[in-house]
Amino acid sequence: MPILNSEKLIIALKKLSDFMIEPSEAFKNLVLSASNSNAWFTAEEVNRALNSLHNMLNQHDLEIWFKDINVTKTPKKVGLILAGNIPMVGFHDVIAVLATGNIALIKLSSTDDKLVPALLQALVKFEPLLADRIIYVERLKDFDAVIATGSNNTARYFDFYFGKGPNIIRKNRNSVAVITGNETKEELEQLGHDVFDYFGLGCRNVSKLYIPEDYDIKNFFEPIEKFNDIINHFKYNNNYDYNKSIYLVNLKHHYDNGFLLLTEGDSLSSPLSVLYYETYTNINQVEEILKSKADDIQCVVSKAPLKLKTPVLGFGQSQNPKLWDYADNVNTIDFLSRLSGS
Repeated sequence: MPILNSEKLIIALKKLSDFMIEPSEAFKNLVLSASNSNAWFTAEEVNRALNSLHNMLNQHDLEIWFKDINVTKTPKKVGLILAGNIPMVGFHDVIAVLATGNIALIKLSSTDDKLVPALLQALVKFEPLLADRIIYVERLKDFDAVIATGSNNTARYFDFYFGKGPNIIRKNRNSVAVITGNETKEELEQLGHDVFDYFGLGCRNVSKLYIPEDYDIKNFFEPIEKFNDIINHFKYNNNYDYNKSIYLVNLKHHYDNGFLLLTEGDSLSSPLSVLYYETYTNINQVEEILKSKADDIQCVVSKAPLKLKTPVLGFGQSQNPKLWDYADNVNTIDFLSRLSGS
């Protein structure tokens, strides 16, 4: 198998980045038709994901990322079980395998089985040496390691089948926001992106708020009013109507702005169209709570000076990860590099 080098990979990935914002007509049509097989994959949300990937694969960040990557001369077969909750969510795992010189055995999600192959097809055109390193499979076998992403239930299945060998097995995670009451309207408007982008289906989407005890909810509701069009999506609307009816029937206290429901809850994971919230008296209290739940949190959005190992991001930044913002805070490159001792 021909040996790759980082220079060629950087060039190819930068070309792919450019392709994401100036794609072929065939790819444009694929984006427009994506919602036919997955209603959540509207053209707007697919383009949002493409723009995020485009920003991730910029020349400067690629060069920084590859400084710590040694492309192996002894490729290993890495099984990838990709998630499909938001468009192309598993793409970073694929390029991490390729960047380290390994072979990607890709098990696509049934809900995202066209966009990822189309992007990788374009990548191979930019660097033909990658063709033999991208293999689609229906069932994983003859692999050296596995990276699998799924729910808490599927993670138990993954652990049973793949737990004996080198693996990264990801479970459910959620993201949270900590509001201090000192935010500007513009900052809270940006928080709307953390909540509503991809309809709230991603692990980087905010599903819970921590708010001061005396916080007025209208201070949150008013700045996010610009996102009210989300209620026109039939699947989101169905979730909103269902959850609202449950709260009304059960006389559960909640706030409602016509497209989002807020109710008090201990859990980090809220139903679609719902945000849970908890109140706090001081920021140290929140820090301790978040530290105790670190294994279940993908990232925290806040302007508060929180001292956490979990990534703390500015408002509106949760869905714009850098190349080195690894899922579950597990360095994928380090894991892949250890496989061949590189």
